[in-house]
Amino acid sequence: MASDLALYSYWRSSAAYRVRIALNLKGLAYETRPVHLLRDGGEQHAAAYQAVNPLELIPSLTDAGQTITQSMAIMEYLDETRPTPALLPTDAVGRARVRGLALILACDVHPLGNLRVLQYLESQLGADEAARGEWSRHWIAVGFHALEAGLAGSAATGRFCHGDTPGLADACLVPQFYNALRWKLPLDAYPTIRRIYEACQPLEAFQHAAPEMQPDAPPA
Repeated sequence: MASDLALYSYWRSSAAYRVRIALNLKGLAYETRPVHLLRDGGEQHAAAYQAVNPLELIPSLTDAGQTITQSMAIMEYLDETRPTPALLPTDAVGRARVRGLALILACDVHPLGNLRVLQYLESQLGADEAARGEWSRHWIAVGFHALEAGLAGSAATGRFCHGDTPGLADACLVPQFYNALRWKLPLDAYPTIRRIYEACQPLEAFQHAAPEMQPDAPPA
């Protein structure tokens, strides 16, 4: 049976990765529509995708003809339209805490390491691969320092970011940890982040969302 949900995705996009986790946590079937961010100068810049998302960013989600953009908006939309299982706690304080943790990753860390930022650093500012790596490690470390403090210092942290059920914040944490590994950031200073990441890894929702499991991932 065909799904009403379709996700415009790229296998290594952190923002798409977090939405895939959210979809999987909710047990939702969806169609993947790959948009290759490097091929032919970037398929996100083509007119066909501009018609879907004028900002030319991944991901976008279509639901029965409606298009939603921005990963955080998509995940909250899914929680509002398909509320069980929930990605956010039931209490206002808990929801605010989870949103705050998630936004550290999605808004303060991820945009500074986004492909278009790294491409600008290279093409306009002459940053070589080593400089781009140092840039990426620096900004991930800034965010991880705050995130580690927020997680380790709160009684609300459980097996996962908030309690013992994975949710919105965990969906944001795992892709950024993947980036930290990719950029070879030393991780000894973030034991709580690592512990939560490792708790997520055996879960099917996270395994099936992994970049290497996507239909557009390059052969191993």
